[in-house]
Amino acid sequence: MNGRKLPDGGVLYDETDESEDDIEVEGDVSASSLAAAVDWNAGSLNETGLTGADLIGEFVKRLPNSPGVYRMFNADGDVLYVGKARSLKKRVGNYAVGRVHSNRIAQMVRQTANMEFVTTRTETEALLLEANLIKRLRPRFNVLLRDDKSFPYILITGDHRAPAIFKHRGARARKGDYFGPFASAGAVGRTINSLQRAFLIRTCTDSVFETRTRPCLLYQIKRCSGPCTHEVSDEAYAELVQEAKDFLSGKSQKVKSHMAEAMNQAAEDLDFERAAIYRDRLAALSHVQSHQGINPAGVEEADVFAIHHEGGVSCIQVFFFRTGQNWGNRAYFPKADPQLSSAEVLNAFLAQFYDDKPVPKQIMLSETVEELELLAAALSEKAGHKVSILVPQRGEKRDLVEHVVGNAREAHGRKLAETASQSRLLEGFKETFGLTYAPQRIEIYDNSHIMGTNAVGGMVVAGPEGFVKNQYRKFNIKSTDITPGDDFGMMKEVMTRRFSRLIKEEGIPDRTAQAAAVDAADMPFPAWPDVILIDGGQGQMTAVRAILAELGITDSVTAIGIAKGVDRDAGRERFFPPGRESFTLPPRDPVLYFIQRMRDEAHRFAIGSHRARRKKEMVKNPLDEIGGIGPSRKRALLQHFGTAKAVSRAALSDLMAVEGISEAVAKQVYNHFHDDAAK
Repeated sequence: MNGRKLPDGGVLYDETDESEDDIEVEGDVSASSLAAAVDWNAGSLNETGLTGADLIGEFVKRLPNSPGVYRMFNADGDVLYVGKARSLKKRVGNYAVGRVHSNRIAQMVRQTANMEFVTTRTETEALLLEANLIKRLRPRFNVLLRDDKSFPYILITGDHRAPAIFKHRGARARKGDYFGPFASAGAVGRTINSLQRAFLIRTCTDSVFETRTRPCLLYQIKRCSGPCTHEVSDEAYAELVQEAKDFLSGKSQKVKSHMAEAMNQAAEDLDFERAAIYRDRLAALSHVQSHQGINPAGVEEADVFAIHHEGGVSCIQVFFFRTGQNWGNRAYFPKADPQLSSAEVLNAFLAQFYDDKPVPKQIMLSETVEELELLAAALSEKAGHKVSILVPQRGEKRDLVEHVVGNAREAHGRKLAETASQSRLLEGFKETFGLTYAPQRIEIYDNSHIMGTNAVGGMVVAGPEGFVKNQYRKFNIKSTDITPGDDFGMMKEVMTRRFSRLIKEEGIPDRTAQAAAVDAADMPFPAWPDVILIDGGQGQMTAVRAILAELGITDSVTAIGIAKGVDRDAGRERFFPPGRESFTLPPRDPVLYFIQRMRDEAHRFAIGSHRARRKKEMVKNPLDEIGGIGPSRKRALLQHFGTAKAVSRAALSDLMAVEGISEAVAKQVYNHFHDDAAK
């Protein structure tokens, strides 16, 4: 086995020179440089016909006693497991000598047909790389973090004379101050709403701000101080912004005391109108804090994790504390082998959780994990500051952890109840429609448009755990051959695009294999639907089944139509399954309610997508269609002329007089609005 030096001191061990894919690691600098330099290479031992422990044993002979990361593959090339080790030779050697600790590991070893390795300088680098790979590759035998949406933040901008306050997700590309994380977008929305009343900070976009000639409605209802038209001086507005930053930075008592003093002084001066303004602002601040729940005095910046493990299901509850304030909580249900202990699940969860998130100064756990010190060192290296991980045993912090444990236990109970209920409904669905097995993936389709304009097709997905929102898809209807309002034509386009792509990416499934996969608890959520529900009657279903037949997947997917009842009454829907007469269900049938809920969700999603597209079209600016006109030039033109309509009527000489608009750009803008000039 040959070794190849990496730029950061690590060594890559491989058997061939055929590189596969580069690994990208976000966050830690040393881990990123390592990953960027690594080409994972498959070993040549898989050509010998060896598998399982015999194959692993051959690899062990050539491995170093160095820290690193390994990947195990099955015969189809799918990643089974990603692991890290202080010593690759010793860790991987455990698989070869037969010392397995569970049926899960034994099954994993038997399926191993190939392995790949990379060494790192330290075990902390190995831990960070392992977490990144698990999140990217989602191996079958690892503990997987399933819900991994980014957290929302509050942003107070810092690149404008009048800073604005916004909800923010994603990369912190814009200059400003970020506060969070918050547990949900709803929590951010409520907080911003209250902060508007308390500090009168604008929430409009910069483009709207620049074009205002008089204050908007928010100024009239005392939600904004009106910096756009200088209703408040820049200095006074800057003070309001600084007060908001102080409040979000944990100096809430200082801010409230200052407001209380100002209110009392106004009352003493008999300026009762100004006193009432301060009174309302104080009430808004109290509203923010009343929605933050428990706020322990001794916790300035920390994340608190608690796990409840029972019945083969683990629930990890996370509470976020920043600047002494509680910014909410979220429950996670990681996918893990039921035989793993709660400490093992929590240990695997933590590294993945912080792979792409900022790390606080302190992390509190409900129980001790095996690699606590290693994890603290790795997160400290990633964050660039010291991170302490502790398991409180007494005092206020222990009470806080117990509070989080209680929340984890309650969320766990709700999850089990919902899962059991969903399983019963899917079984009932199977019996109602005569299916061979309970469907694991149901797709529901609906269209939304107004007289054929801005038409959108929506697809929502449901499974054993309810709606799977990260699988939802929308289809902007693109065909120019469809008559406006032709629902059949729209559905044909949606079905064709959806299943043509699915066939290309996944191939046509075997229904027998689908049925067998239902009993495999560790199988991933299927890409192919077992059932599709169409909002429409016999005519709609005839069109849909013709499309499925044309694609050759009639036997792979069960298509069922749902026609609205007489007078469009809910509860009187008629169903059109394949190979059977249409029928209705009793008004109080649980399966009927289940189908109605799925149909309503598809309707909601389709209408929401249609409204978003229609709104985008309504606010579309003609300047957006001109190549080379970016935000800066667009802003300069609008500031000079006032409106896009005025720009379209401007003479070439007037366009050239705008700051930042060259003669070439001016001609481009002029020609765009004057077809004759371009000829």
